[in-house]
Amino acid sequence: MMWSYVLFLLTLLTGIALGLLVDRRRSAAKAGEEGDPHALAELVDLASDWSWSTDVSHRYTRVGEGLRNRTGLVPADLVGLRPWELPWVDATSATWITYRERIEKREPVTRTLALRGADGRIHHLELIGRPLMRKGTFLGYHGIGRDVTERIVTARALQESQQRYSEVVESVNEVIFRTDPDGRLTFLNRFWQTISGYRVEQSLGKPLVDFLHPDDREEAQTKLAKVGNGELPECNCELRLRTREGEIRWIEAAGRPVTDMDGMPQGLAGTLDDISSRKVAELTLKNVNQELEARVRLRTAELEASNRELEAFSYSVSHDLRAPLRAIDGFARILEEELDGALDKASRGHIERIRKATQRMAHLIDALIELARLTRQSLHKETFDLSELALQVIDELRAEEPERIVEVEITRGLMVTADRTLARVLIENLMRNAWKFSARQPVARISFRAERERDRRVFCVEDNGAGFDMAFAANLFRPFHRLHNSGEFSGTGIGLATVQRIIQRHGGLIWAESKPGQGARFYFTLGS
Repeated sequence: MMWSYVLFLLTLLTGIALGLLVDRRRSAAKAGEEGDPHALAELVDLASDWSWSTDVSHRYTRVGEGLRNRTGLVPADLVGLRPWELPWVDATSATWITYRERIEKREPVTRTLALRGADGRIHHLELIGRPLMRKGTFLGYHGIGRDVTERIVTARALQESQQRYSEVVESVNEVIFRTDPDGRLTFLNRFWQTISGYRVEQSLGKPLVDFLHPDDREEAQTKLAKVGNGELPECNCELRLRTREGEIRWIEAAGRPVTDMDGMPQGLAGTLDDISSRKVAELTLKNVNQELEARVRLRTAELEASNRELEAFSYSVSHDLRAPLRAIDGFARILEEELDGALDKASRGHIERIRKATQRMAHLIDALIELARLTRQSLHKETFDLSELALQVIDELRAEEPERIVEVEITRGLMVTADRTLARVLIENLMRNAWKFSARQPVARISFRAERERDRRVFCVEDNGAGFDMAFAANLFRPFHRLHNSGEFSGTGIGLATVQRIIQRHGGLIWAESKPGQGARFYFTLGS
């Protein structure tokens, strides 16, 4: 019990002593703040970057060390100078002139000025000053300064960025818009007035759908609402805009939802593109296509009628003309047999010429009918080996004239996509021509190969036969035009015309190169 009482007394005495010590320190601090100007300046410096003061003539009497830390300028070097004698960058600006005028009028000043520091960099300084008065007497200025360079640079960069953004937004030839969650317009660029005729300030705050054609509003409202509440990720639709003058323009609207930091919907952002010209072109093209389809149907009907007439003609040629020819040939043969002993050499020659003429006419009729059939026949394309067809034709020609010496060179594996039947007629005509016109050579040479010319494959049938003069090459593929008379080489003059028709139907080309006595080369493509 005794020890507890002693401990209580010691604790009480210790508390009283600590209280007296704290009161003494508070009194000393208060006396220092009121009587020590340097202590007050230090407190001001703590509240800003630096403090400063001037005398009656506006010469600096004190500049805080914070200026050195910010600009590199030595505060002691500024003492005795007036504010306008410092290295200000904008000493002739309206801001600086106003600042000096207010100082000379002994008015409170707050200005942001640009000063070049010791490192050559420009520092933006915010200066706040108040006149110091004692009993109505002006004693000078005192104030504080702050380096706001970072803030100014950031603000200017932000302003320049916003200006560039605004320039880009205003330069595009389409409407950029933004709506709130209720679908009302909150932003429009100037192109809105160009496309709609309404001023931007008149349109803001109104629903976007109010500017659409009445027939499109319900659909547009539904789609925009679904995008706004997140049911759709975006919308792309073609709508009709009704302008201020009542004109209807087609626009393509593209929009996406906008949300805040918490993911809450804040409306839509998107573009409106004027597609009226495209729509007009589409409608025009649709009308043109309809007209073209009508013309095609008419032309198809005419072509079918023409084909029927051609078929009738072919039938007439095949039946009606063959009958007289058969009669002429038959009676000529009867005369030759009955008057066998009574005919002289000249008469027998006449009868023989009559029979050969009828046979040649029959061959011409067959060639014409075949040419007409190839023109009408539909294409059935497939992929096959053209080299194999060429080999088959050569085997047939060797079987017909086994005594001839002919060297044949055929490149193997020349695959094509074409109509096999027509390709057989094509290759047979060219190979037979090469075989026929090289018949007078002791050793005939025929080749079939393919060459690559730019981005197309060119086939070539070459022989070392009689050749022809290129001056007459224009008539080479015309029906019944022959560059050699029938006494030299037999033929109807239809073969190359048939070849050209087949190649044209495959979208290809054919041409020839030759010199008299130096053979010929026929080049062709099949459009694949």
